[in-house]
Amino acid sequence: MDNRPIGVFDSGFGGISVLASAASALPEERFVYLGDNLHAPYGAHTEDEIMNYSRACARYLIASDCKAIVIACNTATSVAAAALREEIDMPIIAMEPALKPASMIESDGLVLVLATEVTLKLDKFKQLMDNYGKDAVPIPAPKLVEAIEAGLWEGARVRALLHEYLAPHLHKPVKAVVLGCTHYVFLKQALRKYLPAHILLIDGNEGTARQLKTRLRQENLLGGAGGADITTRVMFHSTKNDAKTLKRMQALFDLALNQLPDNQA
Repeated sequence: MDNRPIGVFDSGFGGISVLASAASALPEERFVYLGDNLHAPYGAHTEDEIMNYSRACARYLIASDCKAIVIACNTATSVAAAALREEIDMPIIAMEPALKPASMIESDGLVLVLATEVTLKLDKFKQLMDNYGKDAVPIPAPKLVEAIEAGLWEGARVRALLHEYLAPHLHKPVKAVVLGCTHYVFLKQALRKYLPAHILLIDGNEGTARQLKTRLRQENLLGGAGGADITTRVMFHSTKNDAKTLKRMQALFDLALNQLPDNQA
């Protein structure tokens, strides 16, 4: 039994959706979440900058005595995961756009893939497209990340952005929308109101939580927090380190918990 916490980091608020899935799936574990809000969104930075920010986040979580790290950001995963795994001797769990499960949907139609520009242009995503992207249409959607960072996940502005990015593709049959950035998970309610009911929303959060649990078991690192209340097992940190940011993190965590599937919450 290893009662050290699990570290989770993201460019800002988006990874809180991953944190909620992981904390719910692993009720015996404690978590330290670090949002690099000072540099959000990562999609607006160069690959070298994203690499440096990711290293700094990893160092912070290691200094916080974490036993494993979850890169709860598709952009940081694409740029930094391979290097961090070579540099750091601990389990590092990462994200990727959920193209594979989307490709397995047994119906006709396009798969619209919302993601950041950095994620879409890197080799990791191109490999996913080669393997699972037969019906996929990549859509860079940076303004959606900016909206979440500004505290917007519903309302007229969000609906206008969804229309801007998705409407040009909805004249054709669409079977799914892949949320290829962890920020976009907070837009599920807005997306369900905007999209036809038959279109599925797919993200990689549950799969990441399962992978984390598997790796901890393999490395004999599972903890024993004793089923404590989920809110007491999570600590929030931000590179902005101001009360407003930390308060928004808690609010988004509560929202993410409410959005979990019934069998996971």
